[in-house]
Amino acid sequence: MTPDMNLAGAFEDERGRLTTVAQRILGSRADAEDAVQETWFRLARQDHESLTNVPGWLTTVVGRVCIDMLRSRQSRPSPLYDDYLLDALVTDDDAPEDNAMLAESVGLALLVVLGSLKPEERLAFVLHDMFAVPFAEIGEIIGRSTNATKMLASRARQKVKGADHPTGRRRQQREVVDAFLVAARGGDFDALVKLLDPDVTWRTRTPRGVVTKQGAAAVIGAISDGLRADVVAQRVLVNGEPGILVWGPKGKPVSVMACNVVDGRLADVVALLDPTRLAAMDLPEPPPRA
Repeated sequence: MTPDMNLAGAFEDERGRLTTVAQRILGSRADAEDAVQETWFRLARQDHESLTNVPGWLTTVVGRVCIDMLRSRQSRPSPLYDDYLLDALVTDDDAPEDNAMLAESVGLALLVVLGSLKPEERLAFVLHDMFAVPFAEIGEIIGRSTNATKMLASRARQKVKGADHPTGRRRQQREVVDAFLVAARGGDFDALVKLLDPDVTWRTRTPRGVVTKQGAAAVIGAISDGLRADVVAQRVLVNGEPGILVWGPKGKPVSVMACNVVDGRLADVVALLDPTRLAAMDLPEPPPRA
C-alpha cells in the first residue's frame, strides 16, 4: 500500500467526524461538505512524512477552513438555515428525548444564537465545548493566545446559555407552538399577532428554492392563504425542540417546521416544503383523522 493510499484511508476514517465538526461550526450541511472537501485538497498537497497526528492535523485544517468561511459571510451575508431540516431528527413529541441521535442534534434555537456570534467566538465555543479541542490548539487556528481563546469561548458560552439548557424553554415553546396551531386552524388573527414576533423570520425551502417572509403581517397573510387546505398539523420534536409536522389528506407529509421561541413568541421558523425531500425523511405517522 502506498503512502498516498494510507493518507486517503486515514482521511476517510475521519470524514464523518470532520463533517460533524464543520456542520456545527457553519450551521449548514452543504457548507460543511465543502469545508471537508477543501480539507482533503490541502491534505493531498501535504508531505505525508511530516504528519505525526493526522486526526489532529485534519481538525486544525477544517477549523481554519471554517473560520475563513465564517469571516467571508460577514462581508457576503447568506441564509444560515436553508438546509437545516434536511438532516433533522423528527420524532413524536411523546417519544423519549434522551436517545443518542437526539443528543447529537442541534436545535434551531442554539443554531440561531450561534449565528449571532463572531466567527472566532463561534469556533472557540464549538471546538472546545462540543468537541473538547484544547484551547491552545484552537488559538493556533484563530491566531490568538490560549488565554484570549478561553475568553472568547467564555463569552460565547454566556450568549448560548439559554439555548443550551432548554428544559424550561422547551415547556414554554410547546405552549407557544400549541397556541399557534390552535390560532392558525381557527383563523384567529388577533391571537396570531400576539404569538408572532413583529420581526419574525419564516424561511421555507421549496423545490424551486428558499422563500423568506419577514414580519408578522407577511406570515399571517401566508397563513390566511392556506386556511382552506385539507391538512392535519401536529406538534412534533425537531432535533429535540417543539416544531410542527403537516400531513395532506392522503397521509403524506406536506411540511415540517422547526420553531424558535423568544420571549413567548415565535421569532424564527424554518420550513421544508419539498415532497421529494420529505419522502426521504424518517417522519412520524399522521394521527387518525377525526
